[in-house]
Amino acid sequence: MNATNHPGPMPDTIAAIEFDAAAIAAAVARLAREIRRDLAGEPVVLVGVLKGALFLIADLARHFPPEDDVRIDFLAVSSYGNADRSSGEVRLLEDTSESVEGKNVIIVEDIVDNGLTLQYLQTMLASRNPASLRTCVLLDKPYRRAVTVHIDYVGLQSPDTFIVGYGLDYQEKYRTLPYLASLHTWVFEAGALPAAKGIG
Repeated sequence: MNATNHPGPMPDTIAAIEFDAAAIAAAVARLAREIRRDLAGEPVVLVGVLKGALFLIADLARHFPPEDDVRIDFLAVSSYGNADRSSGEVRLLEDTSESVEGKNVIIVEDIVDNGLTLQYLQTMLASRNPASLRTCVLLDKPYRRAVTVHIDYVGLQSPDTFIVGYGLDYQEKYRTLPYLASLHTWVFEAGALPAAKGIG
């Protein structure tokens, strides 16, 4: 979807709307249905990976009815590299606030790219003896996968380009866009400084 065809004001750095708000909402609703089907009423802890999964986990949790025992926790990691590529060196910045031992845990991620961040999280949380461990990802971007990772729930297949919006950022910008979009190449050619990125 070309950016010029999207109603309302839009940053001139946006090249195209890859998924609009309606497509995102439909994907999140489907993810919630699949998770509820598999849990069959059992309690669950949704562990969101900050900052990118903030909007996803909030919208996902609201699809569960009040009678479901759904808890929310967060953790944060960084993978260091340049502005749009991860080096693969993952560091834990913030851990979950409660133990996951004996609980049904679902990692909620915004995007999986090379898979290194997700592999790190899956290994770390699995070592804490949860009752079950699954992964829910809004965007699967498999083109440069460095390791094999299992994803239980996939919302959308990402195009092979840098995506922003709905929690995903470029240098901490664009997170609040209600859609998922690609940027013009001149944004990256403008000489962005190296940054710590949650690219996984």
